[in-house]
Amino acid sequence: MTAGSPRTWRAEHTVFAAMLGLFLIAPFLVYPIDVMRCLCLALFACAFNLLIGYVGLLSFGHAMFFGGAAYAAAHAAKVWELHPELAIGFATACAVVAGVVVGWLAIRRQGIYFAMITLGLAQMFFFFCKRAEFTHGEDSIQAVPRGVLFGLVDLDDTTVMYGFVLAVCVIGFVIIHRVIHSPFGAVLTAIRENEARATSLGYNTDHYKLIAFVLSAGLAGLAGATKALVIQGASLNDVRWQTSGEVVLMTLIGGLGQFSGPVVGAFLVTLLEHYLANTRGWVPVIEGGVFVTCVLTFRQGIVGKLAERIRRPL
Repeated sequence: MTAGSPRTWRAEHTVFAAMLGLFLIAPFLVYPIDVMRCLCLALFACAFNLLIGYVGLLSFGHAMFFGGAAYAAAHAAKVWELHPELAIGFATACAVVAGVVVGWLAIRRQGIYFAMITLGLAQMFFFFCKRAEFTHGEDSIQAVPRGVLFGLVDLDDTTVMYGFVLAVCVIGFVIIHRVIHSPFGAVLTAIRENEARATSLGYNTDHYKLIAFVLSAGLAGLAGATKALVIQGASLNDVRWQTSGEVVLMTLIGGLGQFSGPVVGAFLVTLLEHYLANTRGWVPVIEGGVFVTCVLTFRQGIVGKLAERIRRPL
């Protein structure tokens, strides 16, 4: 860690604290369901950022874990009638298992080959979901009950559901923060910067990359499972390749390798899609324009630029 690192993280903490304050008042200002959906996507983006921002692995198949967990949670809650905490736990475990399998296959390659393997496997999973009976194909899984948390708290109350989603996402953010600021996270950063040197120091880089991949997949699954209960359904949109592309966009706009960056990026992209929904197909064009502008103007992303501004007077 360099001498300037503490200041960098102090600035990011300022940004995150401001966002947390906004999360607390957001349901009183806008429709709570929209905010909960944004929170789930933010956790998804942060999970993806853990992989690309701190290990340097670009996955084009993370929708497989996000959408797969959404299907698993929806099926468990509706068909098996599991309590919400069990449905989310089961779905997250499914994402972890999938992460072990996909990661074991993918980390043997690097760069574009790694990305193409994840994309290929994700497309295979998409067509599986399209044909599988339990997913209901194009019809999706609908009318998923939110249930009663721990048999005590009714999640049909929107305010209670919002508090639950916020708690889940904050726990996810804390886990990611702890990982990247641990000795394990330092090794991940070393692998990203110079894998050959990390290997020469005695680290089994494939082992570390696999653990990071599984952590990222599990957190993405947690986000997808929570989202399935929020919107009370799961559909093919959750596993399509465009969802994997959107999370890349969220991360780069918010700030690659910045702890709070993907949160900002997720909210910005989601708000653009929401308020430009009536532009008859122009949303991707506008999103592309925003992306190009961000890359050309500040390559470190929105949060990276804000952190730089906050640090400047110090």
